[in-house]
Amino acid sequence: MEDKMINPKNHNIIMQDRQNLSITGVLDVLAFDEENVDIETEMGMLTIKGTDLHVNKLNLEKKELEIEGEIESLVYHDGESFSKKGNSFLGKLFK
Repeated sequence: MEDKMINPKNHNIIMQDRQNLSITGVLDVLAFDEENVDIETEMGMLTIKGTDLHVNKLNLEKKELEIEGEIESLVYHDGESFSKKGNSFLGKLFK
């Protein structure tokens, strides 16, 4: 219980006009393309679906992510079923 007080979770999503998405509390980007962005956040796994999606800013030290494009949905997933899809995108990139 004390760990949660010392290191509180901070996860926020701000969407503007279904075109721009700012997310805090981002731990990792697992995969992304023009239609899906799969990320691990402090509050669970999150999939963003849309068209012409582009990652404009990613700062894992500050736990921030900015995406632009036509945003259609945001869906949180159970961590176990989500992690079976594969390893982290950034983990594969730096192997």
